[in-house]
Amino acid sequence: MSIKNRLVLMSFFQFFIWGAWLITVSNYWFGTKHWSGSEFGAIFSTLGFSSLFMPALTGIIADRWVSAEKVYGFLHILGGICLAFIPQVNDPTAFFWVIFAAMICYMPTISLSNSIAYNILKNNNFDVVKVFPPIRVWGTIGFIAAMWLTNLTGNKATEVQFYIAAVAAILLGVYSFTLPNCPPQKLISKDASFMETLGLNAFKLFANYKMALFFIFSMFLGGALQLTNMYGDVFLSDFAKIPIYQDSFVVKYSTIIMSISQISETLFILAIPFFLKRFGIKQVMLISMFAWVLRFGLFAYGNPADSLWMIIVSCIVYGMAFDFFNISGSLFVETTTDSKIRSSAQGLFMMMTNGFGAIMGSSISGYIIQKYFTVGEAKDWHNIWLTFAIYALVIAVAFAIFFKHKHNPKDMKVSH
Repeated sequence: MSIKNRLVLMSFFQFFIWGAWLITVSNYWFGTKHWSGSEFGAIFSTLGFSSLFMPALTGIIADRWVSAEKVYGFLHILGGICLAFIPQVNDPTAFFWVIFAAMICYMPTISLSNSIAYNILKNNNFDVVKVFPPIRVWGTIGFIAAMWLTNLTGNKATEVQFYIAAVAAILLGVYSFTLPNCPPQKLISKDASFMETLGLNAFKLFANYKMALFFIFSMFLGGALQLTNMYGDVFLSDFAKIPIYQDSFVVKYSTIIMSISQISETLFILAIPFFLKRFGIKQVMLISMFAWVLRFGLFAYGNPADSLWMIIVSCIVYGMAFDFFNISGSLFVETTTDSKIRSSAQGLFMMMTNGFGAIMGSSISGYIIQKYFTVGEAKDWHNIWLTFAIYALVIAVAFAIFFKHKHNPKDMKVSH
């Protein structure tokens, strides 16, 4: 099997694991376990809390002491064991801690998978900016495949979704040990500072005005990333409470409708090299931010009948919103940081988006929805999505004003 195909397989299962349960856990929580909504936000905060320290920590380990693919494999095997244990849990508090353990293992593997792919591609003389997006698109295909498998087998509200994810995680963990070696740099001089010795010098990136702003806006936009993962499927399922919509295709196959978002991702990932080289990081990230405004705004006015097109278009727009931010941001970090700290820098990017950003997004959104937009068990989805749209718009305008970056196509060439 060629190097690129081996990385395709890694990318596919990396996100298959997530897709098996991430979008449908709300159906398991509310529909099967009948646990309260006030505790549900805490489940998605585990993604954020684990991203605060684990991606940066594992990035440091991969940069300094242990080959990245071995760290990656160990985490997936351990995470798979945690996922397999989830169906045994019958208490929401215990559920939180088990899913937290699983996320401690899973979240750092996202940035590690990027570092591994970049390392292997560069060692084989590939142009990372051109070659990586078509490989990464298979991650999205894996996510879609898992969503469809969970929905079409009738398991979007059952414990089987966690077993599917667990098996995939363990298999990927074993497979990762067969990947080409990605050894740590170990470039530490005898005069190295304490920060350099521990591999913490990536945090010095915050001293750079442009990088600091990039990370700050990554955090604020990261707050929007998980909102549709948290509430999208249950929002569509809630149309069942309205008699004229209760037997609609959208209600019965809400997860498949949501998967249009991931199908859209596959197309926009392939467009990233063109947009990055033509417009640059600032414009691409601005496009992403305004796409988030559309994503939320269209959901606010959509329904399963005459406004079904709004829900469909919202899902299509999601591909641009998610990819143009996540993938281009990762490539920006890769092309603007020193090779010695790239794994650590990718971990920092992950920490700001899926760490601080996700915690902020899940906790604040949960509070706002419960306090201002919930009456009994009914949620005012129209105003919930409008509030999210306004939030994304404020971020976009602020980013356009404060983030100064002159585009140079040569900046998009990765150095060794």
